[in-house]
Amino acid sequence: MFSRVLSGGIIGVDSYKLEVEVDCCGGIGQIQVVGLPDAAVKESQERVRSAIKACGFMLPPAKKWVVNLAPADTKKEGPAYDLPIAIGILASCSLIPTHNLDRLWMVGELGLDGSVRPVSGVLPLAIACLQSGATGIIVPEANAEEAALVEKLKVFPVSHLRQAVLAVESLKNVAQFDCNFRETFSREVSNAIPPTNFSEVKGQGMAKMALEVAAAGRHNVLMVGPPGAGKSMLAERLPTIMPPLEYEEAIELTKLYSVAGLLENGSGLVKQRPFRAPHHSSSVAGLIGGGTSPKPGEISLSHLGILFLDELTEFSKYHLDNLRQPLETRKVTISRAMHSLTYPASFLLVAACNPCPCGYKNDIAKYCICTPGQTDRYWSRLSGPLLDRIDIQVTTRRLCEEDLARTEPAESSESIRARVQRAVYKQMARNIVQPKVGDTSAKPTFFYNSQIPSRMLGEICHISEFQRRWLAREVSNRGFTARAFDRILRLARTIADLKDCDQIEHGHLHEALRYRTLEESTNASWGVSMKAST
Repeated sequence: MFSRVLSGGIIGVDSYKLEVEVDCCGGIGQIQVVGLPDAAVKESQERVRSAIKACGFMLPPAKKWVVNLAPADTKKEGPAYDLPIAIGILASCSLIPTHNLDRLWMVGELGLDGSVRPVSGVLPLAIACLQSGATGIIVPEANAEEAALVEKLKVFPVSHLRQAVLAVESLKNVAQFDCNFRETFSREVSNAIPPTNFSEVKGQGMAKMALEVAAAGRHNVLMVGPPGAGKSMLAERLPTIMPPLEYEEAIELTKLYSVAGLLENGSGLVKQRPFRAPHHSSSVAGLIGGGTSPKPGEISLSHLGILFLDELTEFSKYHLDNLRQPLETRKVTISRAMHSLTYPASFLLVAACNPCPCGYKNDIAKYCICTPGQTDRYWSRLSGPLLDRIDIQVTTRRLCEEDLARTEPAESSESIRARVQRAVYKQMARNIVQPKVGDTSAKPTFFYNSQIPSRMLGEICHISEFQRRWLAREVSNRGFTARAFDRILRLARTIADLKDCDQIEHGHLHEALRYRTLEESTNASWGVSMKAST
């Protein structure tokens, strides 16, 4: 007898409809899985056989089951197909009814005792299930919250194969999981108290201003300074001044983390912006993504959040140059012989490094022991095209005596976040592209200032003819590129938004240009520190 069970497969961060076809024919009790299965899928025959036995079912003797995972030209990976294979085998033997199989998707790993264990990628599977028009989806109990994030989809959680059989017999036999995540998410995000705060950071006024601009317009940042100046401390507190995640952003992040297998069992939404800080010894696959079975890398796991590269100059030049394209396109494509996978990578790059190998170049308290050649080799790992994509390059100085002795807290993250949020609201009202007339499926596209398309730059970042000629002269004299010219305009637009100005003024352009030049930010940051000490 033939049976068909519906499930789903994963390609990148999206899912597709997968049919588990089972044919029961004469043989010697073998379960043969075809359709480009990997080792974990092939081994499912033993897990399925033991799980069926644990449920009290007796498979007929002298039978063979051929299991086809269609479409057959797409590679299948992981143990998520155990549950649909087991249900398909029982249905092919007429041990369970089949009238609900064409309305249900199912996914789950089976234990030898028949228990149903959680799997990765349930959220994109649930989204594809709803789009296919199915009635509902049967998922492991630990994945129920994740699947229930898809509104208007019936989710039936099971902890044992026997429960899945009862659900197939009648959907009333298993309780449907139901929860209003949108309201819960809004309440939890608004009441969340971050563990760190900008008020804990002493001094570094220029760097704090730079990070505020970066948070408002999503501009990449490079901080250069001696050891112990507070670069890592500042970077770790940057998420506390960024606007909280929107519900749609949280769904997008949860989908990505679900595919990567990084959601904790029983957890639903990702509620905080990611902060990823990979070590400089990370591989290219770990940083960018890929591997034998391609998985998202750190740049994708930091999507909608922060990628912090501490000790930037210790990273391999090859690794760093792989960041150049994702910084422009905000996505990364991993090509393989069979297919290409595209992962989102819209992250805010925050990098930190020392000014030289010993760390004390231009320091007022310690003498630098590095030769010019050593310093040149140290900085040679950062290519010009990579630095050209970093809008803000600021120097942090050693804290002076007055900064260290000060006991009153600095400005809090809550105060800074309020200004950042106002600047973001201005961008949301202005930097938006409506879909074409008649395209009902598309949604308006919003761009942060750092992401303004070139075709919209003249309209959104409008400056006078005098300002344009002055900026062009400064860019030419400093040896900057045409890309830098556009990025300075975008940076000036963010500075103007933070100061609640509708037009970009000359002072905004000058400040944006100063952020772009390490030498000027060095003098400015030291001036801020000295002014504070007096």
